[in-house]
Parts: sequence; C-alpha cells; structure tokens
Amino acid sequence: MTDTLPPNGEVRGYDVIVCGSGAAGMLAAVRLHDLGLRPAVIEKSSRFGGTSAISGGGLWIPCNGLAQEGDSHDDALTYLKAVSKGSYREDKLEAYLDSGAEMVRYLAALGVQMISVPGFPDYIADAPGATSGRSLFPTEIDGKHLGEEFFRLRDSPEGYKLFGRYVLNLEQSFNLSERGKGWQWTAFKLMAKYWLDIGWRRMTATDRRLTMGRALCGGLRKAMMDRDIPLYLNCALTGLATTSGRVSGVDAQIFGKAIHFDAPAGVILATGGFEQSQKLRDDHLPVTTRRGWSLTPAEMNVGDGLTCGEDIGADTETLDANWWAPSMQIPSRTEPNLDIAASMTFDHRHPFSMCVNGLGKRFVNESCSYDEFGQAMIADHKATGANIPCWLVFDAKFRQRYPCGPVLPAFVMPDRSLPPEWWGSYIFKAGTIASLAEQMRVPGDTLAETVERMNGFAKTGVDEDFGRGRNRFDRFFGKADVGPNPCFGPIDKPPFYAVRIDLGDLGSKGGLKIDRHARVMARDGNAITGLYAVGNNSGSPFGNCYPGAGGTLGPATVFAYIAAGHIAGTGG
Repeated sequence: MTDTLPPNGEVRGYDVIVCGSGAAGMLAAVRLHDLGLRPAVIEKSSRFGGTSAISGGGLWIPCNGLAQEGDSHDDALTYLKAVSKGSYREDKLEAYLDSGAEMVRYLAALGVQMISVPGFPDYIADAPGATSGRSLFPTEIDGKHLGEEFFRLRDSPEGYKLFGRYVLNLEQSFNLSERGKGWQWTAFKLMAKYWLDIGWRRMTATDRRLTMGRALCGGLRKAMMDRDIPLYLNCALTGLATTSGRVSGVDAQIFGKAIHFDAPAGVILATGGFEQSQKLRDDHLPVTTRRGWSLTPAEMNVGDGLTCGEDIGADTETLDANWWAPSMQIPSRTEPNLDIAASMTFDHRHPFSMCVNGLGKRFVNESCSYDEFGQAMIADHKATGANIPCWLVFDAKFRQRYPCGPVLPAFVMPDRSLPPEWWGSYIFKAGTIASLAEQMRVPGDTLAETVERMNGFAKTGVDEDFGRGRNRFDRFFGKADVGPNPCFGPIDKPPFYAVRIDLGDLGSKGGLKIDRHARVMARDGNAITGLYAVGNNSGSPFGNCYPGAGGTLGPATVFAYIAAGHIAGTGG
C-alpha cells in the first residue's frame, strides 16, 4: 500500500530516498532493500510508473544472455562508439555493458521476465558492431496480483489498446493494426478473455492484463509490495538537504504540506527529464519545439531533479539532446477543445507514403528509426528553415491498410467515421496531388515532382536519394506483399492524404552528469557524496544517439541497479 499523508512539517527517516517511481526508481528501491538497506520512494504524481509505464517497456541490453543471435562486449562497444557520434563517455559505456546481463537476471528473479524478439535489429543496422536480439521486452503479467495498486498504475496510451479497452502487447499491436496473419483469431482471443473475466469486470471496465511498460512497472511495484517498501504518491521533490558536504535527505511537499526525509546513506534521483518544461526546452534544445508535442505525461517531467541538483552545484551534460519521436496533434475525444500529441513512431515507415518538408521535398529515409527521423527533421530545418513541421503524404492504399497515428486503417475506421472537424485541420484529403499541396501550403509543382520521383523508385525498388529499404532495420518492418522493395510503394491511388508531423519526443536525454557508479558529479569534477541520478534525470551514456528499441529504459534500469549496489557497498 502507499504511505498515508503525514502531518505538516513531519520528518521521516530511511536509509535511502529514491525520487521517482518509474522503472529505474522502483528497481533501485527493490535492490537497495535486497542489499540490506531501508529505502522509500517518493512520486510527484498520483500514479506510479512515470514515463516507463506508458512506454513499450523495452530494454536495450547487449550480451543479455537471452538472444539467439550472437553478441559480444567488443561488438557492442564498437557499435556504440560508431553511432554515438563522438558524444559519449567510455567509462559509462563499459559500466553499462558490464552490468546489463546481471540486471536482466535480477529482474527475472523478481518475477519480471524479459524476452528477446528474434531478429529485432539495432536501429542503426548498417553500423559496425550492429546485430539483432539486444532489445528485450517484458512478458505479460496479471494485474490482479497488484490488488488496489493496480488502479494507481499509470494507464496505457490509447495506441496500446484495441477500441480503448483491450490491452495489447507489441506483437498484437502490429498484428491487428496491419491485419497480419491470423489477426481475426488474435482479436477474438483478446475479446473473449476480457468478456469471460466476469468477476473482474464487475469491479472495473479496465483490462487486467499488463503489457509492455505497464508489465515492467507492475512487476516492479509487486516486488516493492512484497518487501513493504514505502511509496509516497503526490509527493513532489522540492530540494536536496546536505550535511557536512554530503547529500543527506530531501525536502518535499504532499498536497502543499512540507515533509522532510532523512536519507543518511544517499538519495537517488529518478524523476525523469525536463521535456514538459517549455522554459528548459527553449533554453537547451537545438530548435524551438513545444512541450505539447512530447509523448510523455503532461506536466510531470519538468526538470525537478535537474534543478535541485544544479542548486547544490551539480554538473550537467548533453542538455541539447532528446529522445526524438515524431508526433501529430489530434483533438482529444474525451476533453473538449484540447489537442493532444499522438505517437507517429512507426507510421512514417509504411509503404505508399513519403515525408516532405514545407518545400515539398523529401529529406529522410522514411524507414529509419523515430530518433533518426527527428534528427533528420532538425538537420533539414537548420538547412532550409522549412521542416518543423513536416508532412506525411500517402494514398488510398496506405489509408486502407495502415494506421496513421490514432487514425486506424480504413477497414476499421473509414473516412466517414472521423469527426468532420478533423478534415482540413488535422487530416488533409484531395483527389489530386496539386489540390493536396494547396491545402498543405507547399509548392504544388515541387510536391508533384517529388511524388513522381518516389514512384519511379518504387518501380525499381531502389531509393536513389535516401536508401530507403537498404538495411535490415528498414526491412524488418517491411511488408512481404510489397515489392520489389518491401519498404515503399507508389503513391498513385487517389484520394491522397497528408498529416502534419511535429518534432515530438519520448523525453529529454540530457541531465545531471554522472560517473560509472551513477554518482552525480559536481562542477569541480568531484563526485557529490550521497547523490545519484539515473534515467532521464542524468545524461545518457549514449550521447546524442538512440542505439535500439529500449535505448531509454536500458541504461535507466542498469544504472539504477549500479547505483543501489554502490550505495550498499560503500555507503555513497
């Protein structure tokens, strides 16, 4: 159970305070307990799980011991050095690689079992040292085991549910959205399992299955519950306390009432990044972006841990980097007059489509990863000033077969079912490319030339401009019935469509500078005794790159594991 509301000004004492209840924070707390310490977790929100809970739950862990594909420490280090574009710290990479498999085994011992998806490639698949099998995903768990805490776990995004009700895992999501082999049977089993669970449905309409990020966070919360580790919800970090030059506790507020937590063994900051702070975005990111484009929980990750660390002299790193992911704005179906960000992380790579900037020109291999897509947007915008936003252009074949953000394929969600106010503001439709270009406010002749050139590539199967479909990551998501290149096809069947793509993100990836033990470093180059930071609260070990699926939660959980071990072994 969560801890009860303390009286105003109360002081409570534990060995370690963990700030943040995402996967990294909860893992750190469980490990601290298992190593003989008394931790407590504080969480700003009314729900636990943070950004981790709304993610795919993947962990990118080289040499994980679960993949069938071959891997080695040297290959992984070679790959990371190649893709990190010179912006990395080798000491952190070594620590990450040394502890990853051990952390995965620890998760399994807690009941959080991870599996490797056969053939799932690294994102930059043509780089030296790249391979497959480094991305791990949690198996489904039964939310009933959480008891009342089930209802305090942050909910899944709508894209991870069928009809807003039936929870999907990653495989089911792809299978149903694109009518893969056996999709009808998949849908039937999901619905039957839900409706036959009569006892659960009497309590709630929410599917009790936990998948993806909710499976990871639900399993870790269950481990906390089994160990009676306190979790304080609605408890916002307001400051770090120091004693004789070391961090010895935290100041916080619960519903506006002050509470102080003593933590003589140390404090672990796992409060997430700063992507929901417009000021910090404006101060640090390389181009102007809006916090409303982010795919993270609104108002939550505003840099609390970052600013509290800076207040006591902590250094920072890679503050200009984000975990980029394209998004689109769409009206909320539950709140009037509110636009929300919808994920476009996979939509830009489907056949019968292409992406263009505001000049009507392609700028990217559309089959690349979402982070590479975001970085291409930035590079093109710096060069042309015409890429934020950019556009996804597609034809009727795409519309019939594939999802586009929250807009499901036409066989499920035909045009007539979409709200009329969406047309011309969020989704654009025309009988000709010229008419579509006029609605998009892009040069019609240029867009027509771009479409014609792309259609020529579709006939030969060779993208002469950006190499779409050339590497195995591109082809892993290709369509077997599309050819000669499974990653793209002609845009030639009217009506034609377009949606605006914004430069969204999955969180910021710059933060407090840490060493290989996850200790926060001061501006003078020394470690701040008693203070640790993990996840997006700290600078990414990868610099400005996204190596593979699970590249956010992989280092978050590994360095949480490392931080807990270091505190228990040395006292900070």
